[in-house]
Amino acid sequence: MPCKVADKVRRESDALGKMDIPSDVYYGIHTLRAVRNFPFSGYSMHPVFIRSFAMVKEACAVTNVELGYMDEEIGTAVIAACKDIASGNLHDQIVVDPFQGGAGTSTNMNFNEVIANRAIELLPVERGNCSLVHPLKHSNMHQSTNDVYPTALKVATLTFLIQLEEKITNLQQSLQNKEHEFRDVVKVGRTELNDAVPMTLGMTFGAFADAVARDRWRIFKSRERIKKVNLGGTAIGTGLGAPRDYILRVADRLKQITGLPVSRAENLIDATQNMDTFVEVSGLLKSYAANLMKISSDLRLLASGPETGIGEIVLPALQVGSSIMAGKVNPVMPEAVTQVALKVMGNDQTVTLAAACGQLELNHLMPLIAHSILESLTLLINATGAFDEKCIAGITADHARCKAHVERSYALATVLVSVLGYGRVEEIITAARKSGRSVREELIHQNIASPEDIDELLSPNRLCKLGFTPDDLSGIR
Repeated sequence: MPCKVADKVRRESDALGKMDIPSDVYYGIHTLRAVRNFPFSGYSMHPVFIRSFAMVKEACAVTNVELGYMDEEIGTAVIAACKDIASGNLHDQIVVDPFQGGAGTSTNMNFNEVIANRAIELLPVERGNCSLVHPLKHSNMHQSTNDVYPTALKVATLTFLIQLEEKITNLQQSLQNKEHEFRDVVKVGRTELNDAVPMTLGMTFGAFADAVARDRWRIFKSRERIKKVNLGGTAIGTGLGAPRDYILRVADRLKQITGLPVSRAENLIDATQNMDTFVEVSGLLKSYAANLMKISSDLRLLASGPETGIGEIVLPALQVGSSIMAGKVNPVMPEAVTQVALKVMGNDQTVTLAAACGQLELNHLMPLIAHSILESLTLLINATGAFDEKCIAGITADHARCKAHVERSYALATVLVSVLGYGRVEEIITAARKSGRSVREELIHQNIASPEDIDELLSPNRLCKLGFTPDDLSGIR
């Protein structure tokens, strides 16, 4: 370089030779080689990752200008270019496939070239003329892919974790609202898909809420270790090629720019080569996915039928369920959330293996880790919001169906075991089956309990108590 513009292309060169680059693009020869080498997925880098990467580049440029390592005029243009990308512009110029060799070098070079050409445009000289702003000399000053890429990924991950925590908080509140709304709805509890003992529908949703509350806490705590970045460590974490005052300052500048609590890792070599913090975050996302899948499965069962299944709750009708069965409405939101959960679980395995496959001073599979964990976070944020707003918030109880199930089941009999003994209760159930009477009717028929006593046994207040006292069963004979 410098690069010459001719007609609709400009000629650029690198150590491998020369290439013609379209004159209307901001990327250059390094990016174009990567695009041709890795035409794998057709996926694009997530906008939040692009924004995070640009802010990391901005922090580096600001630090270099402040310390006098970069010419102020050039540095101002580079910083402006970084801000431009972070604000949402030029995202279409970040074109390298997420699946790439080189531990993310192609992505870093893509940013270097776009930032340089945008800075050149702001100076102003013709795009591609690198005599003033060079992708490596200026955009990448005192940097390596190996500290910039993982730092950008941590910034993006932190951004997403904050968003996910907010969504989970809202979901927890909606589940708690349902716990309160359904506190007086008595239903049959089930184990192994068979009738067990009476409970309230509010208890069901209270258990959901507590599970999600644990996920909320896990997500909050996971931010503690992911905030430690290796920016300034350059190639392997020793800081070779970067001045000491830059290394000590650049993470603080990134904290100011992002508004996130990022800080320089104590051991930059460790933070460069070991990706276990991403495995930890991914594992916690998997835990949340497991809870989402369990809740979704339970909701489908409780809403099944509606005429021939359990049918104790009614899910919001979101869309027509069949192209041939008129009037059919499917539980599409729990089903969609289940698919998200399964994908997150698969991504967790990918992140785990990719982190374990890192060798010596660098993990060469960083792009795979980045794509997988950002995909999981994106899916969970979007799915949690939709699950909350389009499913949980609109669930209603079928009071009559719940009551009918309780009275038809033998679950009531379990309440009596502590007073009448297992053998006698078994006899009552056998008699009820032979006579065709419900347990309630059989208890009254045998003069074991009055209707009032049974109502008291099945009252929500009684069921919500932890255990029983002798007075609770005083009317049973």
